[in-house]
Amino acid sequence: MRVFITGASGWIGSAVTDELLAHGHQVVGLARSDGSAAALTAKGAEVHRGSLDDPDGLAEAAKAADAVIHLAFIHDFTDYAAAGRTEHVAVQRMLDALEGSDRPFLLASGLASAVPGRPLTEEDPSPFHGADSMRGGSENLALSYAERGVRAVALRFAPTVHGVGDHGFTAQLTRIARQHGAAAYIGDGSSHWAAVHRTDAARLVRLALEQSPAGSRVHAAAESGIPSRDIAAAIGAQLGLPTVSVAAEEAGAHFGWIGHFFGMDIVASSERTRELLGWEPTGPTLLEDIAAGAYTLPE
Repeated sequence: MRVFITGASGWIGSAVTDELLAHGHQVVGLARSDGSAAALTAKGAEVHRGSLDDPDGLAEAAKAADAVIHLAFIHDFTDYAAAGRTEHVAVQRMLDALEGSDRPFLLASGLASAVPGRPLTEEDPSPFHGADSMRGGSENLALSYAERGVRAVALRFAPTVHGVGDHGFTAQLTRIARQHGAAAYIGDGSSHWAAVHRTDAARLVRLALEQSPAGSRVHAAAESGIPSRDIAAAIGAQLGLPTVSVAAEEAGAHFGWIGHFFGMDIVASSERTRELLGWEPTGPTLLEDIAAGAYTLPE
């Protein structure tokens, strides 16, 4: 297939690009900068210059492709609502371009809509609707096109997609531990994060592209939930720092913007995803990656 990928040069997107190219697919990657364009060209992918702020260009690229994988998002925590509205418009324009074609549209989502008392499953709908909700309500928007001739699939990624070179949440926790001279967790550290290795996430995306039916939600979660105190302890051990508890009311001051996310209890099952796609994670666990030095950042 000829696949248009937004976020194709990002942390997850670059691995997805490699995975698709290795399995005979053509990739057209969205690139905002010369550097991103050069990186995609070096991999053997085609380049579509543009950004999420250009919905007309996104629609044009989507219409010319056999499938779309939408992984990009403007992670601007200073104006998250505006980022969500941009996401909503971009997703809708690409979906409109695909309407009635039965072509795949895979969209990056998350596991943040936890269900109290049990793991989140693929059967649980997202509670976010509309442009002013989290990520612009894009998951529900995309899945609504399953009845309009689009093979829409929600890719729900674990909060940490880990591996060597990751600059995301776990890397940020490592930086904060260095700054404070201790690796911290919130309260009793009983909150959890689901996790998945980057290579396993990329393989899941390819399998979903090739196999998932319209309206599917798939969970990129190799580990259903790791206690936050264990994540902190692993970071502390790797850095040679003590592990400490931070009171919930002090989490914002200690962790900054990531404190809100680190305090969330995000436990998810991927049982249905594994059965549907034959997906079996093979990469290292999050704690193994931390212990191996994947997050030992330069001073």
